[in-house]
Amino acid sequence: MRAVLRSFLRPLFIGGIVLRHGLDGLLLDSLRRPALTKLARVLTLGRRFNGSRGQRLREALEQLGPIFVKFGQMLSTRRDLLPPDVADELARLQDDVPPFSSAESARLVEKALGRPLSAVFKQFDADPIASASIAQVHFAVLHDGREVAVKVLRPGMLDVIDDDLAIMRTLAGWVERLWADGKRLKPREVVAEFDKYLHDELDLVREAANAAQLRRNMAGLDLVLVPEMIWDFCTPTVMVMERMKGVPISQLQRLRDAGVDIRKLARDGVTIFFTQVFRDGFFHADMHPGNIQVSLDPLSFGRYIALDFGIIGTLTEVDKDYLAQNFIAFFHRDYKRVAELHIESGWVPANTRVDELEGAIRTVCEPYFDRPLKEISLGQVLLRLFQISRRFNVEIQPQLVLLQKTLLNVEGLGRQLDPELDLWSTAKPFLERWMHEQIGWRGMLGRLKREAPRYAKLLPELPRLLHHQLAHGDRALRQDLQAILKEQRRTNRTLSAALWLGLGFALGLLVARLLLTLHSQGAL
Repeated sequence: MRAVLRSFLRPLFIGGIVLRHGLDGLLLDSLRRPALTKLARVLTLGRRFNGSRGQRLREALEQLGPIFVKFGQMLSTRRDLLPPDVADELARLQDDVPPFSSAESARLVEKALGRPLSAVFKQFDADPIASASIAQVHFAVLHDGREVAVKVLRPGMLDVIDDDLAIMRTLAGWVERLWADGKRLKPREVVAEFDKYLHDELDLVREAANAAQLRRNMAGLDLVLVPEMIWDFCTPTVMVMERMKGVPISQLQRLRDAGVDIRKLARDGVTIFFTQVFRDGFFHADMHPGNIQVSLDPLSFGRYIALDFGIIGTLTEVDKDYLAQNFIAFFHRDYKRVAELHIESGWVPANTRVDELEGAIRTVCEPYFDRPLKEISLGQVLLRLFQISRRFNVEIQPQLVLLQKTLLNVEGLGRQLDPELDLWSTAKPFLERWMHEQIGWRGMLGRLKREAPRYAKLLPELPRLLHHQLAHGDRALRQDLQAILKEQRRTNRTLSAALWLGLGFALGLLVARLLLTLHSQGAL
């Protein structure tokens, strides 16, 4: 009964928020149909709204609750879908929500781990150190003395998420049917992507696995620390990990006072990002300042500390290859190659004219390249490229959207640390070295090394397989070979007959010529 009541009242509540902020008029206006535009004017008659359309949308999402806030945050990264002013406003959405009670948190931990808190922890801090829409974090100490952080999933989240997602799917269906650009922008697929993104965040074992993979990948780089997972105490609703001690990267003065090299920190951040993207194809996709700290421990002084691994981006070898080639073509202002790569990769339809796409890319990039390198924003260039997608029906790939969002975060953080940071000169040698390793002899050796286990198993079997094929080959294949040989013999006989006939004819002509010569000389 409670669920039925909630499913009835929730749409009414959402409708009230929409009307209060005038979002109904904004939606109808954006559909670009004369009848709907007139309806929007009628509906908004006599209503007064404060703030811009982006501000009203942001405030409405904040009032609708954490799920809509997260949806707005995701939409803010889809610059191909939204006007710039709306996307900028949505980027300001905050994910801070009041913590749930300490008693409830303790109950959830005990339920997930199947034992009392005192059996697992020597000490458990009742007050959370951080609280967000999905989970909150408490500090604790294990009985063996290890200091840990305990992440606890917020109770009742699954029911709230499923109810709100059902409403979002309905709204997406309306937009797809009514909006001229609805089919191209695929709002239902956007909601499905958000659905996957949320449910991934709701599985803390998945987040722990992401952290473990990232920790393993970064082990030899000596630039970033990733907490170790305590697997005995990780469940879908509770995650226990090594406690990391550092200074939030936003506290620059405190870092300077401690002697941290801020300019090196900025360059290290770029190196970490491009290593994760182009070496590993597995990158932390939520690198905002709230998830990054800096270690002041003497053993790891000045290293980054990464936190919160719910959102991870992955790239295939094909993605990495096309991205690296795109970036290098950008560096050399080879816009034709950029256009060709977009078509080859399938990001734009195959019938797209290269010269038209090249001209559009040049229009986007040239205003940036005429500035000093340190003033060029690689993230902004990608953002502008996404904005031309409407004209060329570009299929924006989810992994590329995550990449662009993360690149903007990294670039913004790097410029905050060092306003003179030249992201291009930092990235270019890295990309060229990566391309050389992929295409050159090192790349060939690497691929041979990866394929070696398969070759090692196959090579000893080759003589036997070859003998078996020769001795017991396919009957149809033997028949085909016999037919070919028979036809070849027939052709040979025909050619031989033609050759002898030609020789006979030539000899006949020669004899006739000889006889005529002798006759003319009176020899006959």
